[in-house]
Amino acid sequence: MTRVSKTLALFLVLLCSGAGAIDAQALGSLLSGSKQPASSSTAAATDPLRRNTPRDSIYAFLEACHRGKYAVAAQYLDLRKLSSQQRTSEGPQLAQQLSQLLDRNPRFEVGKLSDSPEGNTGDGLASNLDDLATFELEGEPVTLHMERVTLSGSGTPVWLVSALSVSQIPELAGTIEQSWLEKRLPEPLIKIKFVGTPLWVWLALLLIAIVLSALSRALSKLFIAILKPITARYAKAFHTQRLETLTEPLRLLLSIIVFRASMAFVPTSALLRDDLLKLLILLFMLGAASLLMRLVDIISDTVISRLDHRERALTYSVFPLGIRFIKILIFCFAVLVVLQQWGYNMSAILAGVGVGGIAVALAAQKTIENLFGGVSLISDRPVLVGDFCQFGGQVGTVEDIGLRSTRIRTLDRTLVTVPNSQFSTMTLENYARRDKMWFHPTIRLRRDTSPEQVKQMMDAIREILQKHEMVDASGVPLRFTKISDQSLDLDIFAYVLTPDSNKFLEVQTELLLKILEASYRLGIGLSVPIQEEYNVSVDANDTTTPHPFLAFRNSSKENGATDGAGPQTPSAVRS
Repeated sequence: MTRVSKTLALFLVLLCSGAGAIDAQALGSLLSGSKQPASSSTAAATDPLRRNTPRDSIYAFLEACHRGKYAVAAQYLDLRKLSSQQRTSEGPQLAQQLSQLLDRNPRFEVGKLSDSPEGNTGDGLASNLDDLATFELEGEPVTLHMERVTLSGSGTPVWLVSALSVSQIPELAGTIEQSWLEKRLPEPLIKIKFVGTPLWVWLALLLIAIVLSALSRALSKLFIAILKPITARYAKAFHTQRLETLTEPLRLLLSIIVFRASMAFVPTSALLRDDLLKLLILLFMLGAASLLMRLVDIISDTVISRLDHRERALTYSVFPLGIRFIKILIFCFAVLVVLQQWGYNMSAILAGVGVGGIAVALAAQKTIENLFGGVSLISDRPVLVGDFCQFGGQVGTVEDIGLRSTRIRTLDRTLVTVPNSQFSTMTLENYARRDKMWFHPTIRLRRDTSPEQVKQMMDAIREILQKHEMVDASGVPLRFTKISDQSLDLDIFAYVLTPDSNKFLEVQTELLLKILEASYRLGIGLSVPIQEEYNVSVDANDTTTPHPFLAFRNSSKENGATDGAGPQTPSAVRS
């Protein structure tokens, strides 16, 4: 695996875990390649050539061959049946021949080899044998094997190309020959190599990618054109224009499938083939995840379009959270599949994610509390987006219910953000859930209104309420409730049949005007505060009849107070 692939994989794992809190053991396995389970870490440390699993052994063997270190590569072959002199002279040549055989075999993939120290226990072979690659020799299949052996002096079991397979390498190498295309190409295109792959193969791969980029657009449009009449026929509420959003992920998936099939005809080296396959797996899972996410959007749009318009607030509250959660699950699943296909130790990764999840939960208690508060708001649905409500002594319209907080637009047009953990515990009064609105004014008649006039006024008000089509006047809509020293009170108890505040205000204005017209028609006045002024004449020389105002004035003068305006006529004000 290339360094770029390792870095990208590590980044995806950190992103999937939410905070990158992976334990030290899992992180160490990632940085070191993570191709063997944790149980083999001790053995890996004792064998510097990384021959603890079939996959690691062949991968290290190919790396040594591509660097031209065939003497080192020979140590991955079981040469114990050869003499010391033969090992020195023939070992590097056998390693080079095996490398050429593996590079030119398009069916050989390093990633298919076992990544366990025990090898593949389900292949039907002996416990110390694993399949390496299959070739054809004179029309007959010949399979090379890996064997787990313990070298003398080390005591550590390692995986090597079996001695029987080594003896078959020279005969198989005799079948290697240039293709008809290679015989006609200029020599520099064959001699110049990158990652063990000739230059003409790189150019062929680049040409295939360019052609597929051009053809995939036409293929995806053709697929959409075929799918449109089918969806139009069987999905009545489905807008076929939504299918256009599937074009890009379909292009990517079709290109990857065709490119993967074309690799069977282009002789890439085994290491380059492994890197290309890892890249194709990454791109394929990204394309598949993108396609699924867009399908989720299409399905959600279709469901929302079929909902009743009265459930508009529900769609704005519940669906965005649900769709967001589903997309996160799809992305995390795609990341895990990619890492598994790349050969990472999933048990260590999942354990690290679990430890990281605990650490994140402890560090983000408030955030998680707000998240569950948002879930509570969505499930209980005390308020929805668009509802006008009262909360914590304030009133406003709910604009958004998010994962962490709820945003409310107040009457002052300010935006109040309340954490969901607090908002879900508040006493909420939802005005938008009213089915009708209470009409309960108090009509105060003048204190001098006769009983007959009171009856006439009550009959007129009842008639107004009962005749209006928007008023529920059932029960006792009008009550004579109070006789005070200033007025006779009539309380109206009725409902206006609308939840709309603006419509209620219109009906209320209409009813109050009709009541006022009835009072004028019947000649009945409404009680209002009245100020009456009483003028009292006082003779200052009359000392026989004391007057309270005069006494107050004299008392004020005796106490040293003065009005500064001489004798005046006092007045009394009464409400």
